[in-house]
Amino acid sequence: MIKNIIFDLGNVLLSWKPEEYLINNGFTKDSRETILKDVFRTPEWLALDDGTISLDEAAESIASKSSLNRGEIYAVFDLRTKILFPLEGNTRMLPWLKKEGFKLYYLSNFPEDIFDEVEAKYDFFRIFSGGLISAKAKVSKPDERIFRKLLDTYSLLPEESLFIDDTHANAISAETLGISVIHLSEPSSLKDKLQNFLGISIPV
Repeated sequence: MIKNIIFDLGNVLLSWKPEEYLINNGFTKDSRETILKDVFRTPEWLALDDGTISLDEAAESIASKSSLNRGEIYAVFDLRTKILFPLEGNTRMLPWLKKEGFKLYYLSNFPEDIFDEVEAKYDFFRIFSGGLISAKAKVSKPDERIFRKLLDTYSLLPEESLFIDDTHANAISAETLGISVIHLSEPSSLKDKLQNFLGISIPV
């Protein structure tokens, strides 16, 4: 019986589409490609998720290899809270699920500085019974250690837990630990997939 529902954040409860944001805000094709390649798709970006590098260290390292200077890199970092916004069709289900008796948690790859800002900004985080981000755990999904740390921290049983993530590798990793999973390839399908999995009707 499922008692705990564990949510990824990006593209499950929060929209995270950097390329779409850059297109919609007038960045040229060349600048978009440079930003995506030199910032969002770098080892430094992954290290920020892991909490093993500071923002200043990341900017310095990226600048040493990129046509972007440090000021431009910091400007891209500052866009993160603009790129992230709640998927309200999904977040509105959280209070109802909690009222029905489910314990709700989050588990997400996230740099610490931006998470603190986002957590303070959006009220739906108050609904969770707890959660863990990669930068604080010092390990990122799909590494099984981050799942084990969440389970251990909150004394959760895998067989009583459902994990929802948009990335297949993360879902597979959770599944190997005995956690039930929903691989959410499209955020708008969350309600249907939850209803089908739990065998309930969600009236919100």
